[in-house]
Amino acid sequence: MAERPARRPKPYAAQVVRTERLTPHMQRVVLGGDGLAGFAADTCTDHYVKLLFPSGGATYPEPFDMERIRAEFPREQWPVTRTYTVRHWDGEHRELTLDFVIHGDEGLAGPWAMRVQPGETVLLMGPGGAYAPDPGADWHLLAGDESALPAIARALEALPAGAKTFAFVEVSGPEEEQKVDSDVEIVWLHRGDRPVGETLVEALRALEFPEGRVHAFVHGEAAFVKELRALLRVERQIPREDLSISGYWRLGHNEDGWQASKREWNARIEAEQEGAAPAA
Repeated sequence: MAERPARRPKPYAAQVVRTERLTPHMQRVVLGGDGLAGFAADTCTDHYVKLLFPSGGATYPEPFDMERIRAEFPREQWPVTRTYTVRHWDGEHRELTLDFVIHGDEGLAGPWAMRVQPGETVLLMGPGGAYAPDPGADWHLLAGDESALPAIARALEALPAGAKTFAFVEVSGPEEEQKVDSDVEIVWLHRGDRPVGETLVEALRALEFPEGRVHAFVHGEAAFVKELRALLRVERQIPREDLSISGYWRLGHNEDGWQASKREWNARIEAEQEGAAPAA
């Protein structure tokens, strides 16, 4: 597993360079500018950043100082954070590409990504990250919903040609499929009106696992990730160190609510499933 890069205490101030609608429910925003000096996201394929959005109509003093804001502003006016995977980082041109799943006017970051204009400034923290495909693995398994697509796509593009890989991505329909620069053929699963993750669980249960050591990346909505964790960790007996698996989001929760309960949720699931799994 790749090491997590050290976090910097102050945010980067990036400018929007351009935007692009990739699919009906995926919006791309490219950030750049001198404010990204010192930024790097080239060791993990699941690098992520936390965007900071003003809350409660607040205008923050410059230079931005989170400690000062927490000391001088009421809690409801502290910045709101939203986490997004780095789809691409171009260190030479200092451009950071982020892809946003959008649902009309729902949420915070999605509507922002749809309306933001080139030249506007956005503050971000990071990067974090912990996964990159292990070149020593015999084969790779990548699975997730739309929220995991940027990380899955980046992992596929990082794999050497010919690496044995199975990639499954669940989206709402064929109009949400994307072109990925890889020789791996993604299995696109179209959800339609079915519950999120149901087709993914079915696909992985039906997969005939090859011989040898697998390195797996499975992320997306927390409920189906829980099911897949049981399949991979308990039933398939894949060692914990060969799995990168976690819920990016949870139905019925915004990011604030999910992040507040995620540690407890993960601890409970791990306690339930590790008791039935082989010793690591």
